[in-house]
Amino acid sequence: MHVTIIGAGLGGLTLARVLHVNGIPSTVYEAEESPTARTQGGMLDIHDYNGQIAVEAAGLMDEFQRLVLPGRQAIRVLESDGTVLHEQGDDGTGGRPEVQRADLRQMLLDSLPAGTVRWGSKVVHAEGRTVTFADGSTVSADVLVGADGAWSRIRPLLSGATPEYTGVSFIETYLYDADTRHPQVAKAVGGGSMFAPAQGKGIFAHREAGATLHAYVEFTRPLEWFDDLGRIPAEFEGWAPELTALITESDTEPVFRPHYSLPSEHRWERVPGVTLVGDAAHLLPPNGEGANLAMLDGAELGKALATKDVETALAEYEQAMFVRTAKTAADSEEIMQSLFGDEPPQKLLDLLLEA
Repeated sequence: MHVTIIGAGLGGLTLARVLHVNGIPSTVYEAEESPTARTQGGMLDIHDYNGQIAVEAAGLMDEFQRLVLPGRQAIRVLESDGTVLHEQGDDGTGGRPEVQRADLRQMLLDSLPAGTVRWGSKVVHAEGRTVTFADGSTVSADVLVGADGAWSRIRPLLSGATPEYTGVSFIETYLYDADTRHPQVAKAVGGGSMFAPAQGKGIFAHREAGATLHAYVEFTRPLEWFDDLGRIPAEFEGWAPELTALITESDTEPVFRPHYSLPSEHRWERVPGVTLVGDAAHLLPPNGEGANLAMLDGAELGKALATKDVETALAEYEQAMFVRTAKTAADSEEIMQSLFGDEPPQKLLDLLLEA
């Protein structure tokens, strides 16, 4: 058996690694030209109940622990005027250590045999288990796995579902060397994550490696509202300057990130030799679980293929995956309400105190 994986994100690479650990060859085809073709996003909290299970299955826990950034599990909740409503530190005993996405992806890449990932391989069509790439070449797979994200080219083999806009978008900004250049902003964000939610909008930030502050300015607005990003600062008139500086003093051009999702109960009938992992299977609104679920998908699928015949493995993997992602979709709705509902920031405080 040889497994063909489309997409070199965290889910696809975890699958390839777990297959390798179990002696099963795979090839990962990735549209990007190289591992550094684009930035890989910011911080990820890798949970002990899903993401870390995948790391263990991949045999990479020691390598993972070396990537963890101490102190980043700290949380602050602020009012729009900068008043601190809630603060909790990171004593190192929590189950959600933070790592940089790029470092985590590189860890997985480094764990695979040379040549496993074929860069610059953009899929333009898939039929049955035959995949056609932009250069006209084709691959016929024994087992075909779509790990190619929200706009998966493999998903149509299984499902007619397409992602729809959730009504929520982020504007990403960065402040570099913030402890020196923006000390009041750095103090407001603290050592980990900062949340300043309001009805229909909010400013959230992470302290990344070094003194980099990565902010997400979030809105519930229709897509056309974002045609002019120059209107963003005016939406926060009257907010504390240490919060609005995350917008107005950004060292980078704002990046627009609309969020899409698949139906919360997205499922499909078994198709021989084909399945999906990660966002290709269960794209959800931002909830802190996407990367964790993708990695767990890859690990669980890899373990199943190592111990069962292909069709039994795929069927059992999919049924378990459908159940856990439906539960996560329900939790995601609660998180979105806590951030953008009728009573921010109280709902977020209630959610944190329940955790």
